Amino acid sequence: MTRLIDIVVPVYNARELLQRCLAALDRHTPAEQARVLIVNDASPDPAIAPLLAAWAQTSPLRPRILVNAENRGFVGSVNRGFAETENDVLLLNADTEVTPGWLAQLREALHSDDRIATVTPFSNNAEICSWPLFCRANPVPVDAEIVAAALASAGPPSYPDLPTAVGFCMLIRRRALEQLGDFDQATFGRGYGEENDFCLRAAGHGWRNVLADSGYVVHAGGGSFAPLGLKPGGDNLARLLARYPGYNDAVAQFIAADPLAPLRERALLRYQALTAMSA
Repeated sequence: MTRLIDIVVPVYNARELLQRCLAALDRHTPAEQARVLIVNDASPDPAIAPLLAAWAQTSPLRPRILVNAENRGFVGSVNRGFAETENDVLLLNADTEVTPGWLAQLREALHSDDRIATVTPFSNNAEICSWPLFCRANPVPVDAEIVAAALASAGPPSYPDLPTAVGFCMLIRRRALEQLGDFDQATFGRGYGEENDFCLRAAGHGWRNVLADSGYVVHAGGGSFAPLGLKPGGDNLARLLARYPGYNDAVAQFIAADPLAPLRERALLRYQALTAMSA
């Protein structure tokens, strides 16, 4: 029997992106394989609550909707979601769109090795997991399902190690979450740096953080919690580096070596073949 995955989607405004996220979840997520939990972080947009309520009434996923009484920020909302779940948990940003086969691909990666704590798929906009251009915010593709098919059929997945997961779409093994604890809100406040800290804690305890190189999830970026003024770097980066002085060097070495280049090239060739066939 396939084990359930708890999908946690923190929400703050961004109505149009949220609608696309929910519609894609309905299209591409098998209801018998997942439970979906939405955490509405006291969104001030009056359209968000009725949008979520209407979706919950019709979605085959039968989601649960939690509403924070007051705004907790991204980290607080995620931690509330973690506390409300019991299976392996998948953190999914509300500015994403999942694609066919996405959940199975992430699950297969997680279960390929008992030492894996986190799994991240490829995306158009995912820093070290970006495709086709590495470490770039590639535009949202008009043919995301063809991109996903190309990555899924480009060859057997190898699940390479990453220096950190990328939090837009991050599958976390329950046993790792129980051992390590949730995201560090005391240090990282409302958001940014918390998933990197979690992954570095995991690595320090012998866990792996890997890429699901057969998976693909669209990420618009800059949505949902962006209006709160959250951004990378700044004080949170300083806090992260104070705790892990070697982190920047490790990421720089990964970028310089670019071990994912052959995987991206293989997928690009497959994508070109598929687009030629569909022309």
